[in-house]
Amino acid sequence: MIRHLALGATPKERSTKIGPLLRLEKIKFGGYRRDKIYGTLTCSAGKRMKGESRVFFQDENEELELGYRPCGRCMPETY
Repeated sequence: MIRHLALGATPKERSTKIGPLLRLEKIKFGGYRRDKIYGTLTCSAGKRMKGESRVFFQDENEELELGYRPCGRCMPETY
């Protein structure tokens, strides 16, 4: 799993490291740590969460193994 804290301590450090991972499609999903919800990176609900609450994943199997559930807004068919 690609966790928020492993990507840097400040928002600038995180965005510097996340950008290349997004372009290389190594990050495909984002999650909300507290409620264990994951969804697409373009989800309007996910975009509102605070940076310190975010986690990132490479694929759906990874978040399911960790007990995360799909977002009802951006992934209604999986939810």
